[in-house]
Amino acid sequence: MPPSSGPRLLDALSLLGVVADELVLRSVRDTHLAWADRAHGLTDGLAGGAGSVPGTLHRGTAGAVYGGLGLGLRAVASGLDRAAAAGLGPGLEETRPGRFLAAAVNGLIGDRLLEERPQLAIAMAVRRDEVDVDPERSALAAAFPDAGGRLVLFVHGLCEDETHWSRHRDRTGTTYGEALAADGWTPVFLRLNTGLPLRENGVALAALAQRLVEQWPVPVERIVLVGHSMGGLVVRAAGAVAAGGASDGAASDGSGPASGDWNALVTDVVTLGTPHLGAPVARGVGHGSRGLSRLPETAAFGRILDWRSAGVHDLVAGLTDDVAPLPHARYHLVCATLTSSERHPVGHVVGDLLVRPESAYGRDRWGGELFPGADVLHVGGTDHWGLLNHPDVLASLRTWLA
Repeated sequence: MPPSSGPRLLDALSLLGVVADELVLRSVRDTHLAWADRAHGLTDGLAGGAGSVPGTLHRGTAGAVYGGLGLGLRAVASGLDRAAAAGLGPGLEETRPGRFLAAAVNGLIGDRLLEERPQLAIAMAVRRDEVDVDPERSALAAAFPDAGGRLVLFVHGLCEDETHWSRHRDRTGTTYGEALAADGWTPVFLRLNTGLPLRENGVALAALAQRLVEQWPVPVERIVLVGHSMGGLVVRAAGAVAAGGASDGAASDGSGPASGDWNALVTDVVTLGTPHLGAPVARGVGHGSRGLSRLPETAAFGRILDWRSAGVHDLVAGLTDDVAPLPHARYHLVCATLTSSERHPVGHVVGDLLVRPESAYGRDRWGGELFPGADVLHVGGTDHWGLLNHPDVLASLRTWLA
């Protein structure tokens, strides 16, 4: 049986070797040498400069040791790369833990993966039964035998994948996708590289949505976009992309569904715990990185924080009013707080652990609103991931989309 295509487990182990060299080992080395230089500088000052020889010897010996360790790690990573290229070892996508690892790594350093290790970078795709579906009419018809004309596109958040939309199924007894399918909708789950810049993912989502409209087995009548966390920002970025007219690939002889502007078919946008105005955690990481970089003894730790992806960087500010809502779509904004009341001081400050209420609602401290007239829903007593398949959210979804 030929090996499966796609990234191998050995690709991930090779990446681990590179991270161990570039991030861990070099951080330990730089921190070690910075503290050693500080100590030798003090002794040199007390001894009138006589201690410079021991300091030089220490630095040279330490540098040689760290250099040898780094060379060994790079050699191991190179060997694993060759083995993976030969198809050895299990595929990373063959197990759920492997897919979970791929989603997490893409969220953390997905932009670097695309440039340096493209075999590990996730490409935006329609997913069905945890595999990609080619956005071509025959493949879509096979994957969605009961395809209808009303689509709900689900876009996951940072370091997640499409399987996160099944979380808490045991609590709710169903999922958003299953419940809406029972109401006559066709749920379509997407997977994306959440480490890429928001606007880049927005362009990819707009292109994929347009392709779906053109190739869907039946004419598309209505589209609803549902985004969790960062997914809501990607949805907004996609809506800002100017969609073209009918595609050259659309059927013109009446043999297939007529294509149209996917944007014009969007009637509702639902965001769940989306940091429209930024997330305090991402902002804190940025401040921490800059603060740690000020001293040689802590600069390496600042570099570790700076390894975060462009997608994480984009969460610092979110998307402000330069990305306007679709004028013809209804917006429904869901916020969660750990406390039962969003007015509780703790709930107001920490929100759902990652996103505060005002950011989830797109309301700034000066009274400005990104989504005037939008429906809002507060879900108390839950966290950021509790918004996935929450019974209150499901009830509102069915009301909003009725």
